[in-house]
Amino acid sequence: MSHRPAAGHHPLLRHRDGHHARVTYEELFFDLVYVFAVTQLSHELLHNLTAFGVVETLILWFAVWLGWQYTCWVTNWFDPETPRIRGLMFATMLLGLVMAASIPKAFSDRGLIFAGAYAAMQVGRTAFIALQLPGGHPLAPNYRRMLGWVSISAIFWIAGALTQHELRALLWLTAILCEYVSPMFGFALPGMGRSRTQEWTIEGGHLAERCQLFVIVALGETVLASGATLADASSWDMSIVLALLATFVGTLAMWWLYFGTSSKDATAAITHSEDPGRIGAYFHYVHAILIAGVIASAVGNDLVLAHPHARPGAAQIAILLAGPAIYLLGSAIYKRVVYGKVPTSHLAGVLMLAALLPAALVGDMLVMGWLTTAVVLVVSFWEARLLRSRSKNSS
Repeated sequence: MSHRPAAGHHPLLRHRDGHHARVTYEELFFDLVYVFAVTQLSHELLHNLTAFGVVETLILWFAVWLGWQYTCWVTNWFDPETPRIRGLMFATMLLGLVMAASIPKAFSDRGLIFAGAYAAMQVGRTAFIALQLPGGHPLAPNYRRMLGWVSISAIFWIAGALTQHELRALLWLTAILCEYVSPMFGFALPGMGRSRTQEWTIEGGHLAERCQLFVIVALGETVLASGATLADASSWDMSIVLALLATFVGTLAMWWLYFGTSSKDATAAITHSEDPGRIGAYFHYVHAILIAGVIASAVGNDLVLAHPHARPGAAQIAILLAGPAIYLLGSAIYKRVVYGKVPTSHLAGVLMLAALLPAALVGDMLVMGWLTTAVVLVVSFWEARLLRSRSKNSS
């Protein structure tokens, strides 16, 4: 077991009794906004499948993820069932809803709404917690440093909203780096010192479960998108049925790679670590990549279902191959954190996807849908065999 420093008593903190802190109904309700946000992102990428569209969607995705991630850390430390934290979550939820609704026009005439809602969410939440903590509390210096960094980031968000096109993307990318990279250096600021991950007295089981629930949100959106595309099809012929099977089986394979082979061990990886705060931070960094792969795969699924007999262009080929490849790379890094080594199966899967490029130049969407699904299935069966071997060796 890890030896964690006491976080200090405070009436808003979660009560730690050595058991797995449960995910509350407030947190599950809060996640509903992110079902909508993931849907908005996948639709944005689907309708703007260009190089700059990919960059825009990535920037918007990291904003969505960081807003959720910073809230997740708050609810790991503080009790969402207390009135003040519950109110904070619902206020954050409203701002997140406004932010998600403005995603389709975030790089046009709703940039200021998107940036303003996001900055208000990040700065407001952090300032609220910083004000609630007495100066001598162990978490207080960390939240003051965090407030400094999200405030710096907010300047870039608002400045970007007042510009256009490439400059907006550059300023918003800088804002994301402020919030994504600063925890790696303990939110270090001149005159304020830096935080140590050993001071982040997280509850490992809760954090792992929150990440798992977001993966469910992303995979669920993939299933919903497939269902919506199927409902819009003019006729349900054999090609549509085969396309549905390809996309659904591919989604099941992604589910298995995450929940069937490593999710239970993830909790133990944080709980038994000597530095659970560092492992928890790694989890959040890695899941941003892994879930981006799910979102990109959802776009590929939409293309396969909507146009099964169409020949994919360069952009369509890129998204059909990149979605599962990003997912496998994210899953590989995730398992590196959990097990201490990168699984060979995942790297082999990425190479197999790259080898599909010649087939993509001559095949149609349906063929590519089944080929990419076959690759993810091969990796999932490979991992299932390794899981059985680990179980036998440990028994």
